[in-house]
Amino acid sequence: MIDEQRPILVTGAAGFIGSFLAARLLDENRAVVGIDNLNDYYDPALKRARLSWLLPRENFRFLEGDLVDADFMRQVFSTFRPRIVVNLAAQAGVRYSLENPRTYVDSNIVGFLNVLENCRATGVEHLVYASSSSVYGANPVMPFSTRDNVDHPLSLYAATKKANELMAHSYAHLYRLPVTGLRFFTVYGPWGRPDMAYFLFTRDILAGKPIDVFNNGDLSRDFTYIDDIIDGVIAVMEKIPAGDPDWARDGASPASSTAPYQLYNLGNNRPEPLLDMIEILERVLGRKAHKRFLPLQPGDVLATWADIDDLRKATGFSPKTSLAEGLERFATWYCDYYGTPAKAGGISAAGPAE
Repeated sequence: MIDEQRPILVTGAAGFIGSFLAARLLDENRAVVGIDNLNDYYDPALKRARLSWLLPRENFRFLEGDLVDADFMRQVFSTFRPRIVVNLAAQAGVRYSLENPRTYVDSNIVGFLNVLENCRATGVEHLVYASSSSVYGANPVMPFSTRDNVDHPLSLYAATKKANELMAHSYAHLYRLPVTGLRFFTVYGPWGRPDMAYFLFTRDILAGKPIDVFNNGDLSRDFTYIDDIIDGVIAVMEKIPAGDPDWARDGASPASSTAPYQLYNLGNNRPEPLLDMIEILERVLGRKAHKRFLPLQPGDVLATWADIDDLRKATGFSPKTSLAEGLERFATWYCDYYGTPAKAGGISAAGPAE
């Protein structure tokens, strides 16, 4: 079990997943330190609104700063000496990585190195970090398994996430730092990221604008609701890897090692066609979408599908939220938050900590 005397550090605490994780941990009476640089990749007002749930909480401390700032990171770790670190801060987005590649190297490589170095220096008990389903890239085998080869990323974003996994293993091997990587699959829900397709579709459908449907709609994604993601992260926090002495004899899976290193997929274990997702949004919004069909975009993959058997066996994790239920909750939040008349049912615009 996690030692409650030292706080849990959540990087990216003003982000979508980070804010929900911090709120859940606070609900469990855990002490949480959150850091975020509040950058303008998307509207910082949304990030500050998420923080507004957390800042009044007694066991929460927030510091604004960047993972790339080595002095800032040393100060955070030396002051609070967290036992558990959940690294969710990163430069996100596949398409944006084609426009601003250096941002990804700074945030996702240099920033992650600072996390690893400070975890090593301060004796962190367990580092849990966000990887991505994007690492599977050109892999044609479905469902995606952590035992699959992921050496063919289709975007720099994906390459940086693969690099994080390699960096984490080197620290697990050299310094016996327990590390667990989570390959997230298309996380969605209320308070989500405005650059995601479901968010953009909702905005444009309500505004009567056409929506851009890439690859002529022939795409599918393993959409995973935010509450299920948080269930998985918390379950993994309690499952600290120790290393497998029989790793080589058991087939040398890329997901584990003789070092205290582990990788899991965290998804819904169900690919959903993009056109089905749009149909659900049309139903819950009460409006038809005007679709503009376009070719596949550079960096995109045709489908994602998470094999979560290893995570289920290790932690008992099982996703609970259907896409229809999750999108209805999102649509109700969106209408509340942005001042569009909401449909009956769903949740209010209150954050999960309220």
